[in-house]
Amino acid sequence: MRDYKEKSSPKGLNKLINLFRADPVVPQSNSQEYYSTHNGFSTRSSGTSPDYSSDMNPVSTSTLPYNLSPLNPTMLSPFTKSPWVHFGGFFDEGPTTGLVGSLVREEGHVYSLAASGELLFTGSESKNIRVWKNQHEFAGFKSSSGFVKAMVITDGKIFTGHQDGKIRVWKVSHKDPTVYKRVASLPLMKDFIKSSINPSNYVEVKRNRNTVWIRHFDAVSCLSLDEEAGLLYSGSWDKTVKVWRISDFKCLESIEAHDDAVNTVAVGSDGLVFTGSADGTVKVWRREITNNKGGTIRHMLVKTLLKGESAVTSIAVSKETGVVYAGSSDGKVNYWDMKRRFSYIGVLRGHKMAVLCLVVSGRLMVSGSADKKLCVWMREEKGEAHTKVTMLTGHEGPVKCVTVKEDEERYQIGSDCRGQRWVVYSGSLDRSVKVWRVAEYMEAQSEPNSRAEYDLRRKL
Repeated sequence: MRDYKEKSSPKGLNKLINLFRADPVVPQSNSQEYYSTHNGFSTRSSGTSPDYSSDMNPVSTSTLPYNLSPLNPTMLSPFTKSPWVHFGGFFDEGPTTGLVGSLVREEGHVYSLAASGELLFTGSESKNIRVWKNQHEFAGFKSSSGFVKAMVITDGKIFTGHQDGKIRVWKVSHKDPTVYKRVASLPLMKDFIKSSINPSNYVEVKRNRNTVWIRHFDAVSCLSLDEEAGLLYSGSWDKTVKVWRISDFKCLESIEAHDDAVNTVAVGSDGLVFTGSADGTVKVWRREITNNKGGTIRHMLVKTLLKGESAVTSIAVSKETGVVYAGSSDGKVNYWDMKRRFSYIGVLRGHKMAVLCLVVSGRLMVSGSADKKLCVWMREEKGEAHTKVTMLTGHEGPVKCVTVKEDEERYQIGSDCRGQRWVVYSGSLDRSVKVWRVAEYMEAQSEPNSRAEYDLRRKL
């Protein structure tokens, strides 16, 4: 936890902004833990979490009584000593929509998720990154410091963003698929030393405090990949977005993006990048090449899509439909059409509390919220309307992160037609990951605001 200066804004707004810059925690009853209050949420001060294969330390054995007990079904393997508990069968025949399994953890709150093929990666406040295969623990590795707040995967590399302001890069061992090793920490030490020599590379980050521009001096809150361009974007509470070249991990640019913490960054098509901040804005940036000889990359501000009083917490971009979604602390999801010069379409109202995460796949959009629920929206095949097809409930704490992948198996919806369905993973501050199945064709919920609300008169 960390303290921030209050902005000169209404007290209610300050509380909302602080909520998304801090790390709210849902308390669980435990006589061995104690809690303190921060911004209206309880903050858990936990004991020692189980040891892991780390970039700094070898694997060691926990001496907790439960781990040593013969009643513990996971005591046979070092990596299956996990405090996660697997429930139920997965992806068997059954309903096309709903909860199909849970992964419940005892070591910390889940802040980040990433899916790659058959593997699911989960990050938490305990600094552990877990790897799951077919919803069973497959591997695990641990950072030396920093909550794992963001995670993306490309070309066999796992990039993790941390509370300590660093981005760490991991790769799996060629000899053993259950062993992951840290191969870099961004910025690279050689680049940092080289930049430190030149005084012009320093920027003022606080009063009487300067640092080199290639490093984040505050928590890395979000990551996004432009795989076609070979670029990684990182957003931070230091109000900047930094651009990294994946091939050599070099920092190419630092964008002074917002007036407050950057909470979310998302890559669109045609060199567009979208950023959202605690300052209540959503901005569009375009990548340009400013030097023909050296190919210097610069990002220019194209448009500010939203100027609101509520913190922007998450952005998701559908390259297939050309729609940009932005969730905010007032529980709304605003969205725009990239193909029509970012024209404003409308707002989706599915939550009673702050939207904390968004994910999109084709016509499907899923939002997770502090109200402990996930709202599933489906865009109509023709037109701009969205229908809220279901609400997924089961978490006991705010839903902090969500990811989705297409289910390889389709389900029968007629004699000669099979429908698409998705697998949705949600991580929560209740210290669990839940696995859901969502079908393409579902009967919409008959309740108020089940369709998108439009405000075509609003000009942003």
